[in-house]
Amino acid sequence: MDIEAYLRRINYHGPTTPSAETLRALHVAHLRSVPFENLSIHAGEPIVLEDQALFTKIVERQRGGFCYEANGLFAALLRALGFDVSMLSAEVAREDGSYSPPFDHMALMISLEERWLADVGFGDSFLEPLLLDEEHEQPQPPDAFRIDRNGDYRIVMRRETDEWKPNYRFGLQPYAYADFAEMCRYQQTSPASHFTQKRICSRATETGRITLSDMRLIETIDKQREEKTLTSQTEYDLVLRERFGIVMTEQ
Repeated sequence: MDIEAYLRRINYHGPTTPSAETLRALHVAHLRSVPFENLSIHAGEPIVLEDQALFTKIVERQRGGFCYEANGLFAALLRALGFDVSMLSAEVAREDGSYSPPFDHMALMISLEERWLADVGFGDSFLEPLLLDEEHEQPQPPDAFRIDRNGDYRIVMRRETDEWKPNYRFGLQPYAYADFAEMCRYQQTSPASHFTQKRICSRATETGRITLSDMRLIETIDKQREEKTLTSQTEYDLVLRERFGIVMTEQ
């Protein structure tokens, strides 16, 4: 792991000693620098869940990735810095109140003096890590989150206009890349996977979020949403390069 190259990739210049403050700063820097994106799936690039392959893609090629990639490599960085990190299986909440299968999402548990939930691979979610064992609301203006308990599960809840809705549920058993491999293949190949249905590229900004959803450019600045429809692949490639730093090249 070339730690210095990784830190340059996420524009991070702060302390690296394992602490809650370092974790928080790294988490924010990562979300503002590395996009949540599924462009490899639509470009026919295989996604390899292995630290060096992910480092090559995200750090050296200046790309992003979806949950297994972004959280997988972030876990590798944290371990290299001396953090105690576990990969967790998570199940995403559905509109009908059910949840997706195990390993549909990867989240991270970081054990310091207190345990933290980190997640740099869920798209629009919490910007800073959440205290995993805190039962009260954890404000992150303009949003707020809390972690509920339901049997063996913890549930990430997000407050949306005075209503609490679940994002996903997770257990605390640690897993490895191999445990996520089957679902990772499903996400890349199944017509039922939402990742195969459209291109997405999104990252947090200092004032909100910017997203490319197929040919729609969506930018939220201080809760004000602006949307523009792109008219050509040339324009799409330009936005991808100028706003996300991504240039798609054949491998």
